[in-house]
Amino acid sequence: MDYTKQKLEFSKDLLPTKPEEREWKVGNYFSIWMGSVHNIPTYVTIGGFFALGLSVWQVFWAIVTASIILAIFMVLNGHAGAKYGIPFSILLRTSYGVKGALLPGILRGCIAAIMWFGFQTYAGSIAFTVLIGKLWPGYLELGGGWNLFGLNLPGLISFGLFWGLNVLFIYGGISALGKFLKVLSPLVYLVFGGMAIWAINMAGGITPILQYTPKGIEGNSIIIFLGCVSVILATWASPIVNVSDFTREARSQSDQAKGQILGLIFTYLLFAFTSISLIVGSEIALGTPIWNVLDVIEQFDSKFVIAISVLTICLTSLSVNITGNIIPAGYQLSALFPKKLTFKTGALVAAVLGVMIMPWKLMENPTSIFIFLNIIGGLLGPVSGVMLAHYYVIEKKELNMKALYSIGGQYTYNNGFHIPAIVATIIAGAFSLIGQFVHTLKPVYELSFFSGTILAFIVYIVLVKNRLFVSKKEQEQQDLLKEA
Repeated sequence: MDYTKQKLEFSKDLLPTKPEEREWKVGNYFSIWMGSVHNIPTYVTIGGFFALGLSVWQVFWAIVTASIILAIFMVLNGHAGAKYGIPFSILLRTSYGVKGALLPGILRGCIAAIMWFGFQTYAGSIAFTVLIGKLWPGYLELGGGWNLFGLNLPGLISFGLFWGLNVLFIYGGISALGKFLKVLSPLVYLVFGGMAIWAINMAGGITPILQYTPKGIEGNSIIIFLGCVSVILATWASPIVNVSDFTREARSQSDQAKGQILGLIFTYLLFAFTSISLIVGSEIALGTPIWNVLDVIEQFDSKFVIAISVLTICLTSLSVNITGNIIPAGYQLSALFPKKLTFKTGALVAAVLGVMIMPWKLMENPTSIFIFLNIIGGLLGPVSGVMLAHYYVIEKKELNMKALYSIGGQYTYNNGFHIPAIVATIIAGAFSLIGQFVHTLKPVYELSFFSGTILAFIVYIVLVKNRLFVSKKEQEQQDLLKEA
């Protein structure tokens, strides 16, 4: 049966990566997510765990547990990319349909990515301002009281410079990213390891830190612990669903699996050691915890050490922005407008939109930002659940590549939409977020990543296996495929 009645329009960037073009090895995947772990927002998150009353060992095991679960998710969802060389926006078509894939694709690749790009660019520009200010103090006085939409002249210059660095990597391509990450890796170990040693010395050794007693947990300690694990995983909801954008560059399945497992767990072990030492050590020594790593750097005496430390933080912000935001946005926009946009032009459009949302203004109101991010996280968990269920349970890791790039094949489903996937996503997304509005279901909201992913996985399989929300035409097509 020929399911290629009509070819789909798509950018050449969305074609499967040829085996001879795949150059990423274990080392590339070992270092790719370091910037996503070691950045300012992540350290603040860990500080929140201590504020909840978790002990040192509870925080440590929450981080380690999350890293193991995260590594499993990344490897599982990255399998299709490594096997077939397809990006996230194309992989979505297998479970959501050639048209239905636009819904989760826009949610992840456009809205979440562009918003996060703006936030991370602004956060990186703050570090950039600190770096330039330490080397040239007069920089901080430029422009006097002048400002543009709430951003003063030094802030505007720093934002523009840091934004420009991000854009350079768009044109440098995925190979430039791989080389950049190899340079960043030793700096991360050097700088953040050095910060941990500084904090331990400030606290009078490792023993006082290990003996640190929190104020105590109010509520169910197990739920709070699992909630902390869920929070860490929720910050990775976006990379989890689009990890195939990176694994499609893998030289082999083994390279992406070993690299991601070793890299994520090892990086998080360093992060656990550093974050706990910094937060608890600073509270013991100074009477108040330091949750922002930039505040730690302010305590250093050497300008050289300050410069290297702030530069590393700028580079980690750059790393997470490229891997987590600009690459998926570029691929998704090129999938939305295949005749007009390539990956590079799509990524550039996303970068411009990231400026137009004025992230420095949005970050003045943290409440609205966190509500938005909670909604995005609560919906992307179910997307991951649907993708995993379809690839491993329904397709059994065997995709019809011919039909994937055409209309009229098995992935056309019901006029291009696979209704069971959309229904499962809506049900699981609503369930995972309902605790924000219904107090008795608050634990479900606190475990939104787990509840959304697991429920979507189960609901999707039940709907597909029982042919619920499936049109008669689609059922006939499925029967023909089974016969074939």
